[in-house]
Amino acid sequence: MHLLTGKNTAIKKKGEMPIARNSFIQMSKLTNVKGRITYISSRAKQENLYAVYETTERQFWRELAKYNQEEFRKSGTEGKCIEARELIIALPESFVEYDPYHLLKLFTEHFKKNYEVECVSALHHNKRKTNYHIHLIFSERQLLKKPIIKIASRNMFYDETGKHVRTKKEILGESGEIRTGCHIIQKGEVYEKKIFTKKDERFKSERFLDEVKHFFTDLMNVYVRNDEEKLNVFQHGSVYLPTKKIGKNNPKEAEIRADNAIRQEWNRAVDVALVEGVPEEKILKIKKEEISTKIAQSISRQGFQPRAFREILLAALQILREYIRKLRIPSKPKLGIDMKEFYEMENLKSKLDQKLRVIRQAEQVELPRLEKDLKDITGFFKGKEKKEAQNKIDQCKERIRKQKDELHILVKKSGYPNVQKFMDGYRTAYKIVEQYKKELEIWKQKTGQNDIQPERKKSVLERLKENEKRVKERGRPKSVNKQKRHDWLDR
Repeated sequence: MHLLTGKNTAIKKKGEMPIARNSFIQMSKLTNVKGRITYISSRAKQENLYAVYETTERQFWRELAKYNQEEFRKSGTEGKCIEARELIIALPESFVEYDPYHLLKLFTEHFKKNYEVECVSALHHNKRKTNYHIHLIFSERQLLKKPIIKIASRNMFYDETGKHVRTKKEILGESGEIRTGCHIIQKGEVYEKKIFTKKDERFKSERFLDEVKHFFTDLMNVYVRNDEEKLNVFQHGSVYLPTKKIGKNNPKEAEIRADNAIRQEWNRAVDVALVEGVPEEKILKIKKEEISTKIAQSISRQGFQPRAFREILLAALQILREYIRKLRIPSKPKLGIDMKEFYEMENLKSKLDQKLRVIRQAEQVELPRLEKDLKDITGFFKGKEKKEAQNKIDQCKERIRKQKDELHILVKKSGYPNVQKFMDGYRTAYKIVEQYKKELEIWKQKTGQNDIQPERKKSVLERLKENEKRVKERGRPKSVNKQKRHDWLDR
């Protein structure tokens, strides 16, 4: 496709960063598509109409309007029927140097190819010729490749609401005449004809509008004369700060230029943060708390102070850069278990070990000694001594048995079903803690943070002082207009 060439007319001062400009694309619903098409395409109604482009015949739009109205009536929905939708697309002023018809065809055919819908478009200027723009009307339905036609196999009766009823009697009045608004479709006549698809639901969503903004902005950026004319899609609630365009002979040029420079520095830091993996939510949080809120507070106290704004922004920049620096440091290892629970397990294990030592002493030292004493007692007349020695052995064995039973009793009291389950859990927890200690030691060596102090909790006195400070700040008068506050931030 041929587009007329033109001269590059954009001017930029040496060393000046280009100011990002935002595209303008809006969408509206059409309740009278035929009337709207006539309005945008009529030279009698449009003073500065340069071109009209249509992807299909006008009969399509008449049939579409009729079909939409019929479907709307059947649905019983309140309000007005949406027959089609319209996009208004603002163009860079340098586009006036391109052939109007070819330019309009380019934009319209790109949209039709991407969304597979019929369109009609017009290229306009406003009265003062300061706004070069396209009106693009598109259908939410497509023509069916094969129309669906249903023919009545018997007489069909419809009441005033258009509801199909079973018998003729249901549409008759007291006098036997067909009531006003009711009608009959005779056998052999067409009672339903579908020539269009259902409405494409994606055109209703905000996501579509955002998508089409990027779609047309990218297309415009292909054909702009130079980089200074390239457009962006402005994102409300963005991580970036918008810059302000400097007009000719602006007395505040130096102030605006300094303001833009610090804003651009923030935007560069944001780019670095995003690449480093800082979540957008975190950047937005820093922007809100350290820029938006503090600027609003500054304006409330001392009015509009450009120097104060730059100081606030520089401080926010430092916070963002510090966060990026910390992000580069390996994250501190996390312990996967509750240490309080582990200490309780260790305490229980210590008690079991203590019991085990007593049992070992009895089994390995005391009992063998008693059994040897019994063996050493010999002689026919030593029956009493033998009996006493055996009693001591029996008592020792009974004590050993009770001490072993206490092992089960101890773990049972602590909530474990048996010793086996406790030891399984303890060994697992012990391995986790030991692995954590190793990883923590490696982390300390890499970060140089050998002395990690636990976070100090604020004292009651400190908290009282902070509360008093907050109460005093709330009591200060706020005379600054909210709109001015907003404008200051979005300059």
